[in-house]
Parts: sequence; C-alpha cells; structure tokens
Amino acid sequence: MTLTIGDIAPDFEADTTEGRISFHDWIGDSWAVLFSHPKDFTPVCTTELGYMAAIKPEFDRRDVKIIGLSVDPTSDHEGWVRDIEETQGHAPNYPIIGDADFRISKLYGMLGADVSGDPGDRTAADNQTVRNVFVIGPDKKIKLVLVYPMTTGRNFDEVLRVVDSLQLTADHKVSTPVNWQPGDDVIIAGSVSNDEAREIYPDGWNEPKPYIRIVPAPETRVGAATK
Repeated sequence: MTLTIGDIAPDFEADTTEGRISFHDWIGDSWAVLFSHPKDFTPVCTTELGYMAAIKPEFDRRDVKIIGLSVDPTSDHEGWVRDIEETQGHAPNYPIIGDADFRISKLYGMLGADVSGDPGDRTAADNQTVRNVFVIGPDKKIKLVLVYPMTTGRNFDEVLRVVDSLQLTADHKVSTPVNWQPGDDVIIAGSVSNDEAREIYPDGWNEPKPYIRIVPAPETRVGAATK
C-alpha cells in the first residue's frame, strides 16, 4: 500500500519506549510527526533522533506530537537512547515505537508485505526504505510524506517550516510560495474569488498576474506574522 497526502494515517496499537499506545488516540486533537528508522544503532539516525529531541519544544509550541519508529524491539531502543544522549547531548523525549514484527512498516508502505523473520537477522540496508517522515493533522489525514536515503540526514528545520505552512494554510485561505518562511508574504488561494478576497483583504493585494495575488501573511499560531 502506498500512502499519499490526504489519506487517513493507518491506526495501530504498538509498544513504545513510553508504553503501549493506540496511535489515533495518542494523536488526539493535535498534529503529529511520525519518523521512521531502518534499525537501531545506525549513525545517521542517531544524529536525527538527538536533534529532534533538541528542537522538540518548537514542535510543542505548535501543538505537534513527535514519535519515532525503528525496526527493532523496544528493549533495543532503550540501549540506543543511552547512546543518543551520550553522543548527541539530548536523549529522545518522545516515544519510539518498536516494530520488530515489521507490522507498522508494512502498514505504512515502507516495507513489502513479504518481509518476515527475525529483525536481528536483517541489516539496516535490508530496511533502507524505512526512512519516512509523515506529518499528520488532527483529522488523522496525512499532510506531508518525505522519504530520505540512509546516507542523507533529514532536515527537521524544514519539517518545522512545512508545519508552519500547513497550519497557516489550514487556518486561512492562502498558500505559501517557494522558500516561504514565517512572516513572508503569502498567496491568496485560487479557490477564493476576487469578491471574497476584497472582503478578507480590504486593503487589496499585489497582483503581478491575475492568478498570483500576494498579501501579507496572517498571524500564525506561534505568534505574529513577523520575522
């Protein structure tokens, strides 16, 4: 199964480093980021898990819950957490799912349905497709899917930027242009007629083309729309 933007994120129950969860119940009315790893004690993933712990307060400010997943049992995760804290300066302060039976990786289309056996017999390269980032909204729908190779560390500052855009465009009838950062101008959504736009933006807008209507960014969830 291939999951795409707009699909309902599959629900599941699983053991994590913070106890057993039911995924949709765990998300509740918040946003969520699920990011996956092919195996414990892998170098690039170690740096990612540490950095995510360091910037978790930024996700908290945006009401975004963080959860990791790795294709190993939670007992292995506990040892890996100690390594992460020692080498990265931050221990994961969010749950990490144990997926030793590959069930969730298969459910999310990261491993083939034919994968089976002992996860200890598989290398990280065997699970190299388990390198996804899913951003999930309070409606439990997938808002973003990113897939990274094992050799390239993920940019979680970019995930934060996308969350800011997703939340802004969920609250307001706008889109964000290329390389947008919070506080930058935005584009009035194409679904908004000029008559409706005049009611929302009585001061007007900049219109280099009729289909490009540029306005200052509305206030965001994490503060005023200023850099």
